[in-house]
Amino acid sequence: MTRLDGRVERGNRTRQLVLRHTVDIASVEGLEALSVGRLATELQLSKSGVFALFGSKQELQLATVREAARIYTERVIRPAAEVPAGVGRVWRLCELWLEYSRGRVFPGGCFFYGVIAEFDARSGPVHDAMVGAQRDWTAFVERTVTEARDAGELHADTDIPQLAFELVALMETSNAVSVLQGEETAYRRARVGIAARLRGAATAPSTVPQVPQVP
Repeated sequence: MTRLDGRVERGNRTRQLVLRHTVDIASVEGLEALSVGRLATELQLSKSGVFALFGSKQELQLATVREAARIYTERVIRPAAEVPAGVGRVWRLCELWLEYSRGRVFPGGCFFYGVIAEFDARSGPVHDAMVGAQRDWTAFVERTVTEARDAGELHADTDIPQLAFELVALMETSNAVSVLQGEETAYRRARVGIAARLRGAATAPSTVPQVPQVP
């Protein structure tokens, strides 16, 4: 039993090593760039060993999406949830997302922004996984905004889906511009826009941080 447990543990470590590499590759080159041969060569593993961990390219892609979601949750979702519900949590969520992108947690910027563009017009399990990830993220943002409204920190007539849509649009646009142009001004502009939108919806605008305009 000890020998078997050791083998399982080594397999889990190898799987984690592979997935940490695949999320980085996919964030820059897309999920279609993943192959057993490439991973075996770059990580100095056997092809048969890598194949045994996943069984197919599609499962490798799906496992990569799940790993990216795990990392995303650790870096963005959970830290935001530690802030009390209200405008402060909404602002913190946006700040965490911008830092996740700006800090290049994934070298290609937001993992999901790039991969969604790769699979948005396709069909199949990977497309469905990306649809699920995008819906989960939107639902979380909407829930966070709803909590702020229910706490009395946003106007009662706040259009929750519209506000959430605009916040996500500002964040994703900053990611796209920064990755494309290799600069960070877009993140500062996104913070200005997010702060202005929240201040306009807040019952006490002073609770939203003042963000200097970008020169």
